[in-house]
Amino acid sequence: MRLVVASGNSGKLGEFRDLLGAGGIDFVAQGELGVLDVEETGLSFVENALLKARNAARATGLPALGDDSGLCVDALAGAPGLYSARYAGGHGNAAANIAKLLAALEGVPAARRTAHFHAVIVVLRHAEDPQPLIAEGSWHGRVLETPRGSGGFGYDPVFLDPESGLSAAELDPARKHRASHRGRALAALQPQLARAFAR
Repeated sequence: MRLVVASGNSGKLGEFRDLLGAGGIDFVAQGELGVLDVEETGLSFVENALLKARNAARATGLPALGDDSGLCVDALAGAPGLYSARYAGGHGNAAANIAKLLAALEGVPAARRTAHFHAVIVVLRHAEDPQPLIAEGSWHGRVLETPRGSGGFGYDPVFLDPESGLSAAELDPARKHRASHRGRALAALQPQLARAFAR
Protein backbone atom coordinates (compact mmCIF):
# COMPACT_ATOMS: atom_id res chain seq x y z
CA MET A 1 0.00 0.00 0.00
CA ARG A 2 1.21 3.49 -0.83
CA LEU A 3 0.80 6.13 1.87
CA VAL A 4 1.74 9.76 1.38
CA VAL A 5 3.40 11.35 4.41
CA ALA A 6 2.40 14.98 4.91
CA SER A 7 5.86 16.10 5.99
CA GLY A 8 9.14 17.17 4.48
CA ASN A 9 11.07 16.23 7.63
CA SER A 10 13.50 13.47 6.62
CA GLY A 11 14.02 12.46 10.27
CA LYS A 12 10.30 11.79 10.75
CA LEU A 13 10.02 9.98 7.42
CA GLY A 14 12.88 7.69 8.45
CA GLU A 15 11.13 6.90 11.75
CA PHE A 16 7.87 6.07 9.96
CA ARG A 17 9.69 3.75 7.57
CA ASP A 18 11.65 2.08 10.40
CA LEU A 19 8.61 1.50 12.57
CA LEU A 20 5.85 0.78 10.05
CA GLY A 21 7.70 -0.19 6.88
CA ALA A 22 7.56 -3.90 7.66
CA GLY A 23 3.78 -3.80 7.34
CA GLY A 24 3.93 -3.66 3.56
CA ILE A 25 3.45 0.11 3.44
CA ASP A 26 5.37 2.21 0.91
CA PHE A 27 5.84 5.67 2.42
CA VAL A 28 6.29 8.54 0.00
CA ALA A 29 6.99 12.11 1.13
CA GLN A 30 4.44 14.63 -0.09
CA GLY A 31 7.20 16.77 -1.62
CA GLU A 32 8.09 13.94 -3.98
CA LEU A 33 4.56 14.25 -5.36
CA GLY A 34 4.66 18.04 -5.61
CA VAL A 35 2.46 18.68 -2.57
CA LEU A 36 3.18 21.87 -0.65
CA ASP A 37 2.88 22.26 3.12
CA VAL A 38 -0.49 23.45 4.39
CA GLU A 39 -0.70 26.29 6.92
CA GLU A 40 -0.96 24.91 10.45
CA THR A 41 -3.93 26.89 11.73
CA GLY A 42 -5.24 24.28 14.18
CA LEU A 43 -5.43 24.96 17.91
CA SER A 44 -4.35 21.45 18.89
CA PHE A 45 -1.92 18.76 17.74
CA VAL A 46 -4.88 16.69 16.47
CA GLU A 47 -6.28 19.54 14.37
CA ASN A 48 -2.91 20.27 12.77
CA ALA A 49 -2.28 16.59 11.99
CA LEU A 50 -5.69 16.35 10.33
CA LEU A 51 -5.09 19.51 8.29
CA LYS A 52 -1.82 18.09 6.96
CA ALA A 53 -3.22 14.66 6.15
CA ARG A 54 -6.34 16.05 4.44
CA ASN A 55 -4.27 18.42 2.31
CA ALA A 56 -1.97 15.58 1.16
CA ALA A 57 -4.86 13.17 0.50
CA ARG A 58 -6.79 15.78 -1.47
CA ALA A 59 -3.77 16.72 -3.58
CA THR A 60 -2.68 13.15 -4.38
CA GLY A 61 -5.79 10.95 -4.18
CA LEU A 62 -3.79 8.60 -1.93
CA PRO A 63 -4.29 7.62 1.71
CA ALA A 64 -2.32 10.10 3.79
CA LEU A 65 -0.54 10.24 7.13
CA GLY A 66 -0.24 13.53 8.97
CA ASP A 67 1.42 14.14 12.29
CA ASP A 68 1.97 16.98 14.66
CA SER A 69 4.15 16.98 17.71
CA GLY A 70 5.86 19.33 20.06
CA LEU A 71 7.76 19.82 23.28
CA CYS A 72 5.65 20.98 26.23
CA VAL A 73 7.67 22.47 29.11
CA ASP A 74 5.91 22.68 32.47
CA ALA A 75 7.77 25.78 33.72
CA LEU A 76 6.74 27.59 30.50
CA ALA A 77 3.03 26.74 30.82
CA GLY A 78 3.32 24.13 28.07
CA ALA A 79 5.34 26.23 25.61
CA PRO A 80 6.70 25.87 22.98
CA GLY A 81 3.95 23.27 22.45
CA LEU A 82 2.11 23.72 19.14
CA TYR A 83 4.74 26.21 18.02
CA SER A 84 7.77 23.98 18.71
CA ALA A 85 9.02 23.91 15.10
CA ARG A 86 8.77 27.69 14.74
CA TYR A 87 9.42 28.76 18.35
CA ALA A 88 12.23 31.14 17.36
CA GLY A 89 10.40 32.50 14.30
CA GLY A 90 11.57 30.54 11.25
CA HIS A 91 10.21 27.03 10.68
CA GLY A 92 12.50 24.16 11.62
CA ASN A 93 15.56 26.13 12.77
CA ALA A 94 16.53 23.70 15.53
CA ALA A 95 19.57 25.65 16.76
CA ALA A 96 17.59 28.89 17.13
CA ASN A 97 14.68 27.08 18.79
CA ILE A 98 16.99 25.41 21.30
CA ALA A 99 18.76 28.70 22.04
CA LYS A 100 15.43 30.42 22.72
CA LEU A 101 14.26 27.55 24.94
CA LEU A 102 17.44 27.53 27.02
CA ALA A 103 17.26 31.31 27.40
CA ALA A 104 13.64 31.06 28.61
CA LEU A 105 14.70 28.46 31.20
CA GLU A 106 17.85 30.23 32.36
CA GLY A 107 18.13 29.96 36.15
CA VAL A 108 15.35 27.35 36.42
CA PRO A 109 16.65 24.47 38.57
CA ALA A 110 16.78 20.92 37.20
CA ALA A 111 13.84 19.74 39.30
CA ARG A 112 11.58 22.33 37.67
CA ARG A 113 12.73 21.69 34.07
CA THR A 114 10.23 18.86 33.54
CA ALA A 115 8.83 18.50 30.04
CA HIS A 116 7.29 16.03 27.66
CA PHE A 117 7.15 15.49 23.94
CA HIS A 118 3.67 14.76 22.60
CA ALA A 119 2.86 13.33 19.17
CA VAL A 120 -0.39 12.81 17.31
CA ILE A 121 -0.49 10.76 14.11
CA VAL A 122 -3.56 10.54 11.91
CA VAL A 123 -4.25 8.50 8.79
CA LEU A 124 -7.01 9.32 6.30
CA ARG A 125 -8.05 6.65 3.81
CA HIS A 126 -9.19 9.50 1.52
CA ALA A 127 -9.60 13.28 1.83
CA GLU A 128 -13.22 13.07 3.00
CA ASP A 129 -12.66 10.18 5.45
CA PRO A 130 -15.14 10.78 8.30
CA GLN A 131 -13.38 8.38 10.65
CA PRO A 132 -9.63 9.05 10.65
CA LEU A 133 -7.27 6.72 12.45
CA ILE A 134 -5.78 8.67 15.38
CA ALA A 135 -2.93 7.62 17.66
CA GLU A 136 -1.09 9.59 20.35
CA GLY A 137 2.05 9.14 22.39
CA SER A 138 3.99 11.06 25.05
CA TRP A 139 7.60 10.93 26.27
CA HIS A 140 8.31 12.49 29.67
CA GLY A 141 11.69 13.85 30.74
CA ARG A 142 13.31 17.20 31.39
CA VAL A 143 15.19 19.95 29.60
CA LEU A 144 18.97 19.94 30.01
CA GLU A 145 20.96 23.13 30.57
CA THR A 146 23.25 22.47 27.60
CA PRO A 147 22.86 20.35 24.44
CA ARG A 148 24.32 16.82 24.42
CA GLY A 149 24.71 14.37 21.54
CA SER A 150 24.66 14.59 17.77
CA GLY A 151 21.82 12.25 16.79
CA GLY A 152 18.14 12.89 16.22
CA PHE A 153 16.69 16.26 15.28
CA GLY A 154 14.76 19.18 16.75
CA TYR A 155 15.02 19.49 20.54
CA ASP A 156 16.63 16.05 20.98
CA PRO A 157 20.01 17.41 22.22
CA VAL A 158 18.38 19.16 25.21
CA PHE A 159 15.77 16.55 26.15
CA LEU A 160 16.87 14.15 28.89
CA ASP A 161 15.39 10.65 28.87
CA PRO A 162 15.22 9.82 32.61
CA GLU A 163 15.23 6.07 32.08
CA SER A 164 18.61 6.01 30.32
CA GLY A 165 20.15 9.20 31.68
CA LEU A 166 20.94 10.16 28.08
CA SER A 167 19.70 12.98 25.91
CA ALA A 168 17.40 12.00 23.04
CA ALA A 169 20.30 12.89 20.72
CA GLU A 170 22.59 10.41 22.52
CA LEU A 171 20.21 7.44 22.25
CA ASP A 172 20.77 4.92 19.48
CA PRO A 173 17.88 5.01 16.96
CA ALA A 174 16.35 1.67 18.00
CA ARG A 175 16.21 2.67 21.67
CA LYS A 176 14.88 6.12 20.80
CA HIS A 177 12.12 4.61 18.65
CA ARG A 178 10.95 2.49 21.58
CA ALA A 179 10.98 5.35 24.09
CA SER A 180 9.87 8.31 22.02
CA HIS A 181 6.49 9.97 21.74
CA ARG A 182 6.41 9.22 18.00
CA GLY A 183 7.44 5.60 18.57
CA ARG A 184 4.63 5.15 21.08
CA ALA A 185 2.08 6.79 18.77
CA LEU A 186 3.22 4.61 15.86
CA ALA A 187 2.98 1.49 18.01
CA ALA A 188 -0.61 2.46 18.85
CA LEU A 189 -1.32 3.18 15.17
CA GLN A 190 0.05 -0.12 13.84
CA PRO A 191 -2.91 -2.37 14.75
CA GLN A 192 -5.38 0.29 13.57
CA LEU A 193 -3.64 0.41 10.19
CA ALA A 194 -3.65 -3.37 9.88
CA ARG A 195 -7.41 -3.50 10.55
CA ALA A 196 -8.30 -0.53 8.36
CA PHE A 197 -6.40 -1.65 5.28
CA ALA A 198 -7.03 -5.38 5.59
CA ARG A 199 -10.57 -4.90 4.30
